[in-house]
Amino acid sequence: MDISIIVPLFNEDESLPHLAEWIDRVMEEHHFDYEVIMVDDGSKDRSWQVIEGLHEKNPRYKGVKFRRNYGKSAALNVGFGRASGDVVITMDADLQDSPDEVPELYRMIKEEGYDLVSGWKKKRYDSKLAKNIPSKFFNWTTRKMSGIKLHDFNCGLKAYRYDVVKSIEVYGEMHRYIPVIAKWAGFGNIGEKVVQHRKREFGVTKFGLNRFVNGYLDLMSIMFMSKFGKQPMHFFGLIGSMAFLLGFIAFVVVCVMRLCGHISLTNSVWFYVSMLFILMGTMLFLAGFLGELICRNSTTRNQYLIEKDMVCDLTIEK
Repeated sequence: MDISIIVPLFNEDESLPHLAEWIDRVMEEHHFDYEVIMVDDGSKDRSWQVIEGLHEKNPRYKGVKFRRNYGKSAALNVGFGRASGDVVITMDADLQDSPDEVPELYRMIKEEGYDLVSGWKKKRYDSKLAKNIPSKFFNWTTRKMSGIKLHDFNCGLKAYRYDVVKSIEVYGEMHRYIPVIAKWAGFGNIGEKVVQHRKREFGVTKFGLNRFVNGYLDLMSIMFMSKFGKQPMHFFGLIGSMAFLLGFIAFVVVCVMRLCGHISLTNSVWFYVSMLFILMGTMLFLAGFLGELICRNSTTRNQYLIEKDMVCDLTIEK
């Protein structure tokens, strides 16, 4: 199969028939063998009934329905698990992403050899204050921290090689950082394409300003896990050891000054500061130690993403 299109959705019953008609036209014009996986994230409208109707008309349309709303990351992760196309395309269901972009995204993956191609909505039709300005700041921060030169990390329109989606896990609200997660997993050939952004025709946006706060917390989590996920002692142990050492030196200095009669031990603020640093250092060191114990007993501690293996004659390329 050439293409799997994954469409996460929540309360988009009005948009889905128009989106399906658009996708079918583009796929047939370019003679693609394709499937469309629509993941209903606990919609309260008639979205699921629409998906069932699309499946009856065209078996290429397949659906997954959550019992409740879990979020876009969960919907994408389930879609990734069920995709079977050589190239996997993700797009939103609100008609703001254009299926006309799919053939070029497919070409960039297959002919130019990209692992992942992210869309860039260079010209947006969203509110400047609510979305555009915060989005630019968010993308600038992510670009600096991750080293990935993309302008629009959160664009829903992306293309992936098959083995990329089978090698990553998306949860929480980390769909914004899929390029970062892919790079962490060893897929560093990441490209970008300017894509058309259209005005929403039906419904209302499902995202609020709290996504920016949660987004930065998720970014911190990803950056920490990518560097210290399997060796937490390297982070907590180092900081803890430094704090303990500083506290111990300060304690020795305070004791010497007390023996020389310069200060009263219990009345000196430096005595309590030294005790605080020693206590903090000990706690951080123990946190690193406990983290190491958890990692060593984890069932995934020795799971690594292997692209090719000549010993076992194994390859995950499709």
